[in-house]
Amino acid sequence: MTSERKKTRASTGSPSIRVQPTPPPLRDTRYRFFINHSFHWLCWSTAVASVAVLVILIHSILIQGVPTLSWTLLTSAPSQNASEAGVWPAICGTIWVCGLCALITMPAGVATAILLEEFPPRKRLGQFFHGIIQLNISNLAGVPSIVYGILGLTAFVTMFGIFSADPTLPGFEIGVHHYQQFMSEGDRAILVPVDTADAQPIQLSDGMLAYDRDLNSIEVHVIEPGGEYPAEGELLDRTLVSDAEGGAFSIPSFYYFRLPFGRGVIAGALTLMLVVLPIVIISSQEALRAVPSSLRAGALGLGATPWQVIWNVTLPSAIPGIMTGSILAMSRAIGEAAPLLIISGVVFISQAPQNLMDEFTVMPLQIYKWADRPQAEFRAIAGSAIILLLVILLSFNAVAVYIRQKLQKPLS
Repeated sequence: MTSERKKTRASTGSPSIRVQPTPPPLRDTRYRFFINHSFHWLCWSTAVASVAVLVILIHSILIQGVPTLSWTLLTSAPSQNASEAGVWPAICGTIWVCGLCALITMPAGVATAILLEEFPPRKRLGQFFHGIIQLNISNLAGVPSIVYGILGLTAFVTMFGIFSADPTLPGFEIGVHHYQQFMSEGDRAILVPVDTADAQPIQLSDGMLAYDRDLNSIEVHVIEPGGEYPAEGELLDRTLVSDAEGGAFSIPSFYYFRLPFGRGVIAGALTLMLVVLPIVIISSQEALRAVPSSLRAGALGLGATPWQVIWNVTLPSAIPGIMTGSILAMSRAIGEAAPLLIISGVVFISQAPQNLMDEFTVMPLQIYKWADRPQAEFRAIAGSAIILLLVILLSFNAVAVYIRQKLQKPLS
């Protein structure tokens, strides 16, 4: 009887009802698609506008500069006559300064990045100074280049006046010979050797040892004012009046070196190094951070020392990024004018640099000088000089890309 009641209750009991939740209304996706397409077209329009502006600028430069491109422009020195003016000293100065800047900046920048990234300090005090250095490097990347020009003038050109009270005179130098130059009565240059460039006027005497412009030794023949001049010939060519005044004349060697550096190539290169060094350091750090940590761990697990890991694993993997940052940094260095204008101090240079202490000019300075002239002919050759500067820039970049490809090692 009991089992029958249970069966009756089971058969007549009300089934349980499960209430389904109401689904949320579908969101309208048209707005999101509109935002997506708008941002996509904004990026495209910005890129197209940037390329269009670049194409227009290059087109205008080519139209203005190509007609005046000539062998004379490439091989001659600056001149007051536009048809005879050239950029050869500026080209040599650009190659000297930027090449030396690259040789100094890249090792220093990569070594600094390796120290900051691969050898972080473990103690709290070291971590504090590590953070201060990193912050300063990031801030230096945004400092205007004209500030670096003033710093280079003080630190490299005059060296704070430590070596010489007169910043134009060297306090220490090697590889140079100083003379006082006289013009003989036969209109020939006679060089009398002296110890320093600022030596006091010398007292001429008969039979004094001197040199001609070819540095052949001669004996000076000295006469008193109003005295009898010798007949025309070799003796007249080396005859000087006893009260003649000479001018300072120096002949430096290819290894000439002085302190302070003065307004020379090395001062310009070191100043450009200050401008681009933060860029090289930051780009090298980012390249080192992009190397997977598993590669370092695997090398260390095989028994490699930390330096072997850096030299054989980390650096080869980071070279593409390091070279990319270096290319961008050197592209900026080639186009800099403001700091070098402060360092060189002069724009009209008629000779290419012969050593690291020679005065120099660079392409941006020469272009600025010509573009500032009111004559249309000088503005035309300024366009030609811009074309040559672009060729130099592309050549530097091509060499850097080639080095990057040769040094890049595939990772297995």
